[in-house]
Amino acid sequence: MPAPFALAACAEMLWPDKPMSWRLSRLTEMGFDVGIWNWSNHDLTMLEKSGARFSSMTGYLRGRLTDDEGAAELLSTAAEAIQVSKRLNVARLNLHGTGLGDRGLPVTPCETMTGAMWLKARETLNRIADLAEQHSVTFMIENLNLAVDHPGVPFAKAEDTLALVSAINRPGLRLNLDLYHAQIGEGNLIELCRRCLPWIGEVQVADVPGRQEPGTGEINYAGVARALKRMGYRGTVCMEAFASGDADAGLEAFRSAFTV
Repeated sequence: MPAPFALAACAEMLWPDKPMSWRLSRLTEMGFDVGIWNWSNHDLTMLEKSGARFSSMTGYLRGRLTDDEGAAELLSTAAEAIQVSKRLNVARLNLHGTGLGDRGLPVTPCETMTGAMWLKARETLNRIADLAEQHSVTFMIENLNLAVDHPGVPFAKAEDTLALVSAINRPGLRLNLDLYHAQIGEGNLIELCRRCLPWIGEVQVADVPGRQEPGTGEINYAGVARALKRMGYRGTVCMEAFASGDADAGLEAFRSAFTV
């Protein structure tokens, strides 16, 4: 039975002892699209010649949504990312409420969002949507979790990213719905998928706890997969997870969970 979704895996988190070129080749051999993080950390010529089909990459280098200076930096580096995405034929470009530094911590942490910050974020994302539509690309804003991995990131919850994207409601701006982060912060994943469905650009998965492949934790990903299929979702599902053991086996467990 073929998977109803396009399946991808994040190359950054698998086979850490292997060079990136090897990881891209192995994922391609196994039939997966490839997600990468900060493209500026890689040899673009190598990425271009790898033969990999890239599902997503980080869509900015610096910046934030909530103030004039941060927005200007976000838009400027997003324009750079667009040019790289065209060179690599990357489907989707990923954003966060603020830049992430070491260990995923926010460059500019923020514990409380004011009304003015919400309005500025909406304005900034509208300008991102302008860029997206001008260049025929898709940006996504990703939900994160505050409790374990990304304390202090503004607009981290899926309910926040959904509120922004649905209010803007433009084709160049979608949700990167990360179910690992959502399980930690919010739960009720199937209903969350249903609420987000009209605006999903990609679904990302890892199990909880441990951020490893489906089947290693508490999430019934086979049930989530069946629900997504019933809802009519036919887009990309990307495993953004560490392998609990052998990476090939972890990827096959992911494939099995999402072949429904």
